[in-house]
Amino acid sequence: MIFIPLPFVVALLLLILLAAVLRSQESSKGNRAFLALVGLCALQSVAVGLRWGYDIAELRYLLPVLASCLPPLVLASFRSLIHLDDSEGGSARWLHAAPPVGILVLLLLAPELIDAALILLFIGYASAVLNLGRTGPDALDEARFDRAIAAHRALVIAAASLCLSAFFDFAVHMDFEWSKGSNVAFMVSNANLLGLLLIGLTAVVAARAQALPAAASNMTQVSSTVTQDREVLDRINRLLVDQKLSHDENLTLSRLARRAGVPARQISGAVNRLARKNVSQYINDFRIAEACQLLRETDMSVTAAMFEAGFQTKSNFNREFRRVTSLSPASWRERNRRPAIT
Repeated sequence: MIFIPLPFVVALLLLILLAAVLRSQESSKGNRAFLALVGLCALQSVAVGLRWGYDIAELRYLLPVLASCLPPLVLASFRSLIHLDDSEGGSARWLHAAPPVGILVLLLLAPELIDAALILLFIGYASAVLNLGRTGPDALDEARFDRAIAAHRALVIAAASLCLSAFFDFAVHMDFEWSKGSNVAFMVSNANLLGLLLIGLTAVVAARAQALPAAASNMTQVSSTVTQDREVLDRINRLLVDQKLSHDENLTLSRLARRAGVPARQISGAVNRLARKNVSQYINDFRIAEACQLLRETDMSVTAAMFEAGFQTKSNFNREFRRVTSLSPASWRERNRRPAIT
């Protein structure tokens, strides 16, 4: 019987997910980091399978280098969901190439320090990833509103997965210390791959939150004061009503800010203070209200109403509809359908 290591199964699943994303994605440069992340997870899974499933010892030099590339790529992927000026972090981006270079140096000079270096690397980048989303879904201002909440959850899970990988690296190190590595093959081929699979899955979820690129426009600088919150919210509402901006399935906080001529942080603050919710919920509440009107007053199907209101997937639409109304779209229509005039 042909032996197929579990890491190969994980790699195959990740490649299928990668192919599905590539097939369904519009051409957006912002997705490249996420796609590269899924590809790296698949490559690392194959390397783990060859190393511990077929005992190819030479791969012990490659595996720590691949592992050191993972945390910086996770951070870069989720940073692509945040609007940054060109001047922000320009030179600092090159610093994220330091981890694999550092691991290569340790391989040559002090291989006994590699495990500790990887553990610190994973925990440090997990903290940096969590810091990106510290203000909630509104922090991901380049994520589409209908998927911003899912993208933020993916960010938290990805950070937890990095910590999980650090834990298993520590467990592997201790196994070498206590039992000369007798359990390493099992631990690496099974438990450690959970972290890779979770990171790959969260990358797919977050990649689908990436909006299509839009033409740049000038933003009018508006000072952020509490007294202007109502004016900001009124301006947003006019865009949603008069220009049907909520129908744009690629709408993000960054794009909304450019159209309104108001800084994204000021929009987020105004919505938080006046509506007591984040911007993603505010926009989706507006979309659900429009969907409810269509379901009550027309014979439009639920799917057609979903698309008309600005949603693109039934799962997101049904989740947000239940959050707002506590009912499914079909049940809500049955209870609230306007009677026909005879």
